[in-house]
Amino acid sequence: MAKTNPVQFIQQTRAEIGKVVWPSRREVTLTTIMVLIMAAVMALFFTLVDMIIRLGLDGVLNAF
Repeated sequence: MAKTNPVQFIQQTRAEIGKVVWPSRREVTLTTIMVLIMAAVMALFFTLVDMIIRLGLDGVLNAF
């Protein structure tokens, strides 16, 4: 791999940073809301699965 001197590295880094497209405030807000909704849905799902498994195990273990 070719070595780059520090000045070239900084120039290349600044050029790459200049290509970055930052999301708008609306995009960040919508994405955040979607993540929170999905986290809540997944928490509910896993809570229900846990309750079903617990009920099944209680039924099997208490049957004897």
